[in-house]
Amino acid sequence: MKLLEALIKLLKVKTLVTLILTGVFSYLCCTGAIEAKEFITVFTVVIAFYFGTQHEKNNGDDEK
Repeated sequence: MKLLEALIKLLKVKTLVTLILTGVFSYLCCTGAIEAKEFITVFTVVIAFYFGTQHEKNNGDDEK
């Protein structure tokens, strides 16, 4: 049952956007459309936002 709950959480919009952006920018970097330096910058911002909002959400749940 925990596996099903984890899969449902993965399907949230924020997670999907993060995964899609990661895939797109990885593809662009591998094809040479953008440089690795640009990829790292964008990827860092996206991942920091995702984990930052996850951390904030978890902190809010603990306080209730």
